[in-house]
Amino acid sequence: MKRPIIYHIPVCPFSQRVEILLDLKGLGDAVDYHVVDITRPRPAWLLEKSRGTTALPILETEDGRILKESLVIMRYVEERFAAPQITRSDPFERAVERLVMSREGPFGMAGYRFVMNRDRARTAELRDALLAEYAWLDDALRHHNPDGTWLFDRFGLAELVYTPLMMRFWFLEYYEDFTLPDGPGFARVRRWQEACRTHPAAQQVGFERIVKLYYDYAVGAGNGVLPEGRARSSFVFDPDWPARPMPPRDKYDRIAGDAELGLV
Repeated sequence: MKRPIIYHIPVCPFSQRVEILLDLKGLGDAVDYHVVDITRPRPAWLLEKSRGTTALPILETEDGRILKESLVIMRYVEERFAAPQITRSDPFERAVERLVMSREGPFGMAGYRFVMNRDRARTAELRDALLAEYAWLDDALRHHNPDGTWLFDRFGLAELVYTPLMMRFWFLEYYEDFTLPDGPGFARVRRWQEACRTHPAAQQVGFERIVKLYYDYAVGAGNGVLPEGRARSSFVFDPDWPARPMPPRDKYDRIAGDAELGLV
């Protein structure tokens, strides 16, 4: 029988969500992964499957039906493969989980706006906007599980949704020297973030890979768009990222060329 197919971008946080869920359910080897090159236009056959949209991941079921959007795919997997259950069983806890997950969009957007900014005059404003999102999470975690690690008693759906974004925010640590402030106001969310980033099911990517591949985001060019003066995207597959040098950190002053980034 035909196996399900995941069409994905390996370093995309939304794709990683699905990979983590499949790993937690022991299904990582039960699907085929088709890697999509973000530096090239989507092929016609894939656009036909997606009905014209370019966002990934996409799940193609065994019988050829298509599901899009990471949260939709995750719910499908969770409901179809009930064990082990990742979402909360208790109705109140499940509602809290969904409330926390409802902030993932603003959280992710705040981080991406920050890293893509090249106007030094806006740096403090964008840092504060991201810290406000972290502060909201810290408050929620302290309210529901003040002395614990996770939102409740284990790595669950809320952790799964946020973990890939917090791993992508390594690019902020590298390019913006961003860290959570010391003190009690961020201590709880810092503990959560560290545990999420190091969870065994979330090791599809690491710090060096994120920093190297996301260089173009740091100079304001996202989704495979070429920065000024460049012929190759930092997301190209060849040369592969382990062979490249660490990128320069002076994102506000210049855009590194292809040779300096090890892309030729």
